[in-house]
Amino acid sequence: MNAVILQPMYLPWAGYFGLIDQADIFVYYDDVQFVHQSWQRRNRIKVPDGEFTWLSVPIEKDFGQNINEVEIRTELNWRNKHWKALKHSYSATEHFKQYADSFKQVYDQEWKKLIDIDTALVEVLADALGVASPEFVYASNLDPSGVKTDRLLSVLEAIGADEYISGPGAKDYIDISKFENREIDLYWHHFDHPTYDQPHGEFVSHLSAIDLLFATGERGLSLIREGEEDALKRATVGK
Repeated sequence: MNAVILQPMYLPWAGYFGLIDQADIFVYYDDVQFVHQSWQRRNRIKVPDGEFTWLSVPIEKDFGQNINEVEIRTELNWRNKHWKALKHSYSATEHFKQYADSFKQVYDQEWKKLIDIDTALVEVLADALGVASPEFVYASNLDPSGVKTDRLLSVLEAIGADEYISGPGAKDYIDISKFENREIDLYWHHFDHPTYDQPHGEFVSHLSAIDLLFATGERGLSLIREGEEDALKRATVGK
């Protein structure tokens, strides 16, 4: 059984859903430190009058808390602004009407914590894109121990995974030898971002996957999987 462990993100990019599509168990790494200017609370969408714009969730003061502790500034009208921005950017796309209600329901709700809207949008997007449906779990419910590689291994052992799929960005800090010692196979996930007919001028890569969904609809899944051809590379010491 394989697992993917990723921090929850706000309206993540297509590669995030490529990893979900590969996973038997997808672990929200929610009990690690929040980073203020990060994908945890913001992402980019295409706009008619420019290349892209940022959608950022306003939060209460950042005092070094974990992701699952971050509270949203509920007195601000950010949910309505984000939904209006999405409609302004994508209402003319071919597939907006097909999926709009699912996202509007999310933005119509009051959210007190960042983790809750992040994971709600991840799962609405995953369902709309039709990616494989893993079991979603939260690292904070597993009581992991250790730091860096040891902490990842603690999560994997808690869920009984014998394979771990990681984005290549983790190569800088993962100790491959520790995976080998625990007899857990480690794979690097490589994702080539697809291009597609995008609204509003020249193509911009690595936007929120909601851009892919509204532009391509059900074809979005095949585009994600095309970007994953030969995606998994077995990690070994020295490579």
